[in-house]
Amino acid sequence: MEEQVQPTWTNSDRFVPKRFVRPVQSFIRTESASGIVMLVMAVIAIAWANSPWFESYFGLLETELIFELGPIHLHEDLLHFINDGLMVIFFFVVGLEIKRELAVGELSDPKVAVVPAVAALGGMLLPALIYVAIVGTGNPASDGWGIPMATDIAFSLGIAALLGRRVPLQAKLFLLALAIADDIGAIAVIAIFYTDDLNIAFLVASAFGLVVTWVANRVGIRSILFYAVMGVVTWYLMLESGVHATIAGVALGLLTPARSLLSAEQFDRRARRIIDTYPALVRSQADREKVDHEAEMLSWVAKESISPLARLEHALVLWSSFVVIPIFALANAGVRFAGVSIIDAATTDVALGIAAGLLVGKAVGVPLFTWLAVKLRLGSLAPGVSWGHVAGLGALAGIGFTVALFIGGLAFDDPVTTDLAKIGIFMGSITSGVVGFLILRFLPVSRPSTESYSVDVDA
Repeated sequence: MEEQVQPTWTNSDRFVPKRFVRPVQSFIRTESASGIVMLVMAVIAIAWANSPWFESYFGLLETELIFELGPIHLHEDLLHFINDGLMVIFFFVVGLEIKRELAVGELSDPKVAVVPAVAALGGMLLPALIYVAIVGTGNPASDGWGIPMATDIAFSLGIAALLGRRVPLQAKLFLLALAIADDIGAIAVIAIFYTDDLNIAFLVASAFGLVVTWVANRVGIRSILFYAVMGVVTWYLMLESGVHATIAGVALGLLTPARSLLSAEQFDRRARRIIDTYPALVRSQADREKVDHEAEMLSWVAKESISPLARLEHALVLWSSFVVIPIFALANAGVRFAGVSIIDAATTDVALGIAAGLLVGKAVGVPLFTWLAVKLRLGSLAPGVSWGHVAGLGALAGIGFTVALFIGGLAFDDPVTTDLAKIGIFMGSITSGVVGFLILRFLPVSRPSTESYSVDVDA
C-alpha cells in the first residue's frame, strides 16, 4: 500500500491558497506575466506623478541613502540606488540568459544563430541612424541615439505568447535569439558610450575581481557565499571606476558555469548507490550521523547534477521579473505633464526620434538585415517561419521599454529631456507592440513543421 503524502499548505483546498495563492502562481507562470506587471507599475508611476500627491513620488525618489563601512562610502538617492544597485540583479540574469544561449541554447549553433544575430544588428543600426537623422548631431540631445536600439524581452515575448499557435515555436525562438543578441549590443553600448570619467585604478581592481571569480570557478570552488561576496566587491569597484555598475552583473553572469559538476552518468551512479543503501541503514538503526550523512550526500549529488547557471537563473528570475523590474518601472516611468502640452512634448525631436527609431527602425531594420543574411547565404529561416512572421517580430522588437528607459537615464542629465525621452519610449513601444500584434494576428496559422530544427528547446 502506497504511503499517503500530505498536501502542502499551498496545494491544499483551504480558502487562501485556493482563491489567492494558486491563481497568483498560475499567473506568474504565463510568459506575458512579467510584462503585464511592469506595464501596471509604469501606469501607476505616471498616475502618481500627475496626481495631487506628486511631491511624495519625486520626494521618495530623492530620498538619500548612505552606507559606510571602512573605506567604502556610498551616498546615493533612492533612484540611483535602484538604477545602479538593484538593476544589477536584472543584468546578472541577462548575463545568465546570454551565457545559456551561447553555451547550450539558440546561439550555440552558429548556423542557427547567425540570422537572428544579423537581424539584431539591423535592428540596432537603423534606429540609431533614424534618431540621429531627426535630432541631429553636436547637441546634448544627440546623446540619446542608443535609446531606440533596445528590445524588451519580457514584453516582446509576452505578446508573441499571447498569440499562441499563430506564432510558431521557431518564430518565438528567432525572437528570443534576436533579443539576446540585441541585449549584447545594448550592454556593449552602455559600457563603451555611456561611461563616466574612468578611474583606471578602480577599473583594474574590478577586472581583478572578475579574474579571481573566473579562477575560483576553474579550481572548483562551489560556495555561493564566496561568489556573492566577490560579486558585491566587484560591483562596488565597477561603480567607482566610472563604468556603469550593472556591467559587473552581466560579466558575472557570463562567468557562471553552464555545465554541471556531475554528468548524467555520474549522477545516476552515485544516486543509485545512496538510494540502494539508505533504507538498509535506517532499518538497521545505524548511527544517526551516518544516516544523515547519506541523506546530505544525496542532496549534494542532486544539486551538483544541475549547473550553477541553471540554479541561479531559477532562483533569481522571478525576483528579477516580479520585484526588480516592477520597482525600476515605478521609479523611472513617472513623467509629470502639468503645464505641458502632451502633443507638443510628443512632437519634439527627442520624442519623435526615439519613437520613430523604435517603430520604423526595428520594423524595417530587422526584416531587411534578415533578408540580407539569407540572400548572402549566411543562414536561412527556420522551418515554419515566414517573412510575415519576420515582419511581425521586427515590429515587436520595437518594444524597448526596460533597457530603453535605462539608457535614457544614462544619456541625459537634463530632467526635461529625460521626460521627453520617456514619452518617446512610451509612444514607440506601444505602437510597435500594437503593429506587431496585428501583423502576427492576421497571418494564417501554419501547421507544425515536421522538419528537424537544431534548437535546444529546454534551454
